[in-house]
Amino acid sequence: MGNDGAERTEEATTRRRQKEREKGNVSKSRDMDAALVMVSGIALLAVFAKYMGETILNMMRETFSHLHTAKDIDLGNVLGVMLPYFQQLGYILLPFFVLLVIISIIIIRMDVGQVFALEKIKFNLSNLSPRRMLQNAKKMFNPFEPRSLVELAKSILKIVVVAACGYSAINARKADLMGLIGLDPVTALHIILSIMINMIINMCLAMLILGYIDKKYQNYEYEKSIKMTKQEVKDEQKDIEGDPKIKARIKSIQMQMARQRMMSSVPQADVVVTNPTHYAVAIKYDKEKAPAPIVTAKGVDYLAFQIREIAKENNVPIVENRPVARALYTNVPIDGMIPTDMYVAVSEILAYVYRLKNER
Repeated sequence: MGNDGAERTEEATTRRRQKEREKGNVSKSRDMDAALVMVSGIALLAVFAKYMGETILNMMRETFSHLHTAKDIDLGNVLGVMLPYFQQLGYILLPFFVLLVIISIIIIRMDVGQVFALEKIKFNLSNLSPRRMLQNAKKMFNPFEPRSLVELAKSILKIVVVAACGYSAINARKADLMGLIGLDPVTALHIILSIMINMIINMCLAMLILGYIDKKYQNYEYEKSIKMTKQEVKDEQKDIEGDPKIKARIKSIQMQMARQRMMSSVPQADVVVTNPTHYAVAIKYDKEKAPAPIVTAKGVDYLAFQIREIAKENNVPIVENRPVARALYTNVPIDGMIPTDMYVAVSEILAYVYRLKNER
């Protein structure tokens, strides 16, 4: 279309957004997803901590209660000896990882919505060409590429902010750390655990805030990337509604067919009421088909002239009545029954026509 140099100033239409989703092009924030997954993982660890701790303690208690000497261990069956431990580890870790995977899928689904893009999984041989691979490598390792610079700055900022939040939690409890010397191991472990919890909370909050900011930035970049030119909007509207020229041609053909159908009904009319030259309305009354007379054809100027000519050729009576002709043309559609307030005027015309026929 030659729109490559045009300025993209128009917001993306609903159809454009749908097409982009079908291609797999959606707004997504890896930082926000990672932060939510991290927080969810820590929350799951807190939920499973008691179960994990008890399972590990029971495993250690069972192990140290039944120690064997080296000569009693069958070196040829090391897998059999270790299998119970692997099973216990599976019991500990499997529920945690299964739930974490389910939560991760839910988080990603909430971020990008329902997207299934076949184009993303299609195998494209052109991507394996040396030229394409060289271009991708340049983009990946070019430090001055704008997007690479933005991603690098974001990564450095995330590391600095998250590390600073973690350090602030430790620095705030510096006195408690210095006081660990000489304490019994249980008390010291509780203090260290408390400091670690504060550090993790601070770091998770920092990750969530950074993820939220990144989500807003990704939304901005996505909206900017899918903006359209004015010509693209016009072309899309044309595709949806159809080419105006084609639509006009179809409408013209439909009107012509309707006009021919209308003209074919004039010979069967009972009377044609005229203005006398500007308006012509054909009326048919068949009490078996309708309770009132029906307007079968109507027209002005040249079309009125054609109706009168057809009426003359087929010996259909023509009656001049200016107000009735104008009122019928304005108020009654083709194949529509006359309104009740015009019954008297139309019945007088029909009575006059029937009287003329009987006189003949």
